[in-house]
Amino acid sequence: MPNTISGVVLGFDFGLRRIGVAVGQTVTQTASPEAIVKSKDGKPDWDHITRLFESWKPVAIVVGLPMRLDGSEQALTQPARKFGQRLSGRYHCPVYYIEEQLSSIAAENRQLKQTHIDDHAAQIILENWLEANSL
Repeated sequence: MPNTISGVVLGFDFGLRRIGVAVGQTVTQTASPEAIVKSKDGKPDWDHITRLFESWKPVAIVVGLPMRLDGSEQALTQPARKFGQRLSGRYHCPVYYIEEQLSSIAAENRQLKQTHIDDHAAQIILENWLEANSL
């Protein structure tokens, strides 16, 4: 883990209308879907996010950076990065970014019955980060 982080980590799948949230644990290296936060015109429901932080008290934040398959940035890359910076500033927690491609498609494959899979996409993002940063 970066800087030997140990504890609860919140993962985010940023979107302009919905933001998926997952909660994970560095010790077990597992993650589960937690919530879908509404966002209007790219402005998140900060009250909902604050409740998640108060409930889980994470030691770190992971934000998925949407990238094209060739690794180049796309339209949502910078807004996702800015969202991570805002999370860090508001909640005084370190933020780690992980490039993500196709997490929503993978989440759809896991949860065929659900219409909104953003929380499952966040779970995949967080699981990938936990795996990439395991000791």
